Amino acid sequence: MTEWFKGVRTKRLKNKRTSTVLMLIGLLLLAAALFFALYNIYDAKRAEEESAIVLPVLKSEIERAGEKEVFVNDSVDSVFADLNKAMTFIEIDGDRYVGILEIPSIDLTLPIMGEWSYNRLRTAPCLYTGSVYQDNMVIAGHNYARHFSPIKNLPEGTIVLFTDGENRIFEYEIAWVEVLDGTQVKDMVTGEWDMTLFTCTYGGKARYAVRCLRK
Repeated sequence: MTEWFKGVRTKRLKNKRTSTVLMLIGLLLLAAALFFALYNIYDAKRAEEESAIVLPVLKSEIERAGEKEVFVNDSVDSVFADLNKAMTFIEIDGDRYVGILEIPSIDLTLPIMGEWSYNRLRTAPCLYTGSVYQDNMVIAGHNYARHFSPIKNLPEGTIVLFTDGENRIFEYEIAWVEVLDGTQVKDMVTGEWDMTLFTCTYGGKARYAVRCLRK
């Protein structure tokens, strides 16, 4: 009988230790999740502030190019006559920018970097490939709250404006929003779309691609 009680007690102690270990693991996982959530909030706020610092400087540099003009159907010929025309770069604090993206309906205005990298995306969206003059521009942005997170919810017909480094404004309209697998790079950069904005889904396994047509 004594041996039986000892066995029961030993089993209970093991179960208690196991429960304690599992509880500690659970607490650590919760702490890690909280840390990452807080870090993401901090990182998004930091990116918003950095973009806000760059934006007025970039606007000032662009405005030196002259008075703004909206180029629509009957006035783009001179701009698009030379498809090999290079986009103008404006350098600010060692980084090069190609223009400004605006989505008036959600009060979003962002500087666009001219060269893509993960590190640059932490400051502002970047030109991923293509050119505004070739009607194949693709812009990548992090899914920060005040970067590209809102674009996945924009309805068709939403107006998107892009101001190039020579102070021209090009007007686009959202035509379609799709979700692509993270490996579908070719699908991201091909198709009859004048401009594409894309960002990661939460978790990073897929991409939201916002397809735009020039008006």
